[in-house]
Amino acid sequence: IFRETLSKRGVRVITGLGKYFRQTDKNGSGFLSRAALKEALKVFHLEMLEGDFESLWLILDDSKSDKVDYGEFTHAIFGEMNEYRKAFVRKVSFIAYMKLDFNKTGSVPMVDVRKCYCAK
Repeated sequence: IFRETLSKRGVRVITGLGKYFRQTDKNGSGFLSRAALKEALKVFHLEMLEGDFESLWLILDDSKSDKVDYGEFTHAIFGEMNEYRKAFVRKVSFIAYMKLDFNKTGSVPMVDVRKCYCAK
């Protein structure tokens, strides 16, 4: 039901959730607490009954660590990439790597990465 709700709301909600999670993840751990997930769903008007939320939490927190990896959350929502998308990501990654490997050595020093990438 949750996946269906998200698919109806569109990519904008998904990307908004991602941005929200990154902003609230002050220590950069990549993990969401139960309260953080609940609050994020509330902010994006994806509230659900407590029992449904608990079911979702049990699925997402399969390691019983009382936190959920944001990557696992998105994987649970979106599932596996289709073959077209995987091929596209491989192609773009290869092109990006070739541009970073200025000297064609097969490895990319951090200095070369800094020349091409700005995290701002």
